[in-house]
Amino acid sequence: MLQQINQTADFLRSRVNGKMPELAIILGTGLGPVVDYIDEKQYIPYAEIPNFPISTVEGHSGNLIFGTMGGKRVMAMQGRFHYYEGYDMKQVTFPVRVMRALGVKTLFVSNAAGGMNKEFHVGDVMIITDHINLFPENPLRGHNYKELGDRFPAMTEPYSKKFIALADKISEEKGLHLVHGVYVGTTGPTFETPAEYEYFRIIGGDAVGMSTVPEVIVAKHGGMDVFGISVITDLGGKDITDVPSHEEVQQAAIKAQPTTVAIIKEMVARV
Repeated sequence: MLQQINQTADFLRSRVNGKMPELAIILGTGLGPVVDYIDEKQYIPYAEIPNFPISTVEGHSGNLIFGTMGGKRVMAMQGRFHYYEGYDMKQVTFPVRVMRALGVKTLFVSNAAGGMNKEFHVGDVMIITDHINLFPENPLRGHNYKELGDRFPAMTEPYSKKFIALADKISEEKGLHLVHGVYVGTTGPTFETPAEYEYFRIIGGDAVGMSTVPEVIVAKHGGMDVFGISVITDLGGKDITDVPSHEEVQQAAIKAQPTTVAIIKEMVARV
């Protein structure tokens, strides 16, 4: 594993001529166009990167983008990998390991999520304050390499309180509507049943999705600070009769782009 991480990191260093990123962004469903706001872009398709999986989900383009944003060197994943695609947790989180090897200390994650908080609406942008891990496998399961992090990393503050406060300040300045909530991570690829939505709400969840949690665990294992947002693309619960589809999820994510772009751009500039 260490050899693969180093091999991939060395390949990327050679492709970007040593211009190492300070910050990384993982862009979820429908949020890939955020890269339009990255300057001096250099695209590297996943298919060209040694040891990288290939994104198989519609709406996930499958590129690493290096460039500048808000005066900082950044790298962005235009498309991520999911457990439901058949990848194991080591593969799902491999890009985060490579980010750390490249020197990244700050990770922004985004996703599309189903809302079960009764006060949420489709199109809301939720700042992730915490998460509940319902994946059947932890990405840290197995041999622990001290070079990558401690055997038992603390998850007391998985999402930086400092970054959450900054996002709230930016939203107030710009008149943006943000909500806060707990993200529940599940395997997918099925959308949740009404009873499952109700269960996730009862145990403390505000939104549910099929990603993010494994990447955040590995980022914290590597000592990174994390900021996360979810776009509420559909609603679920015993009193919701709408049938969600992936196409509707993509459209809702696209509709929320002005808010997500404004937040991400300002966050990158100010961290």
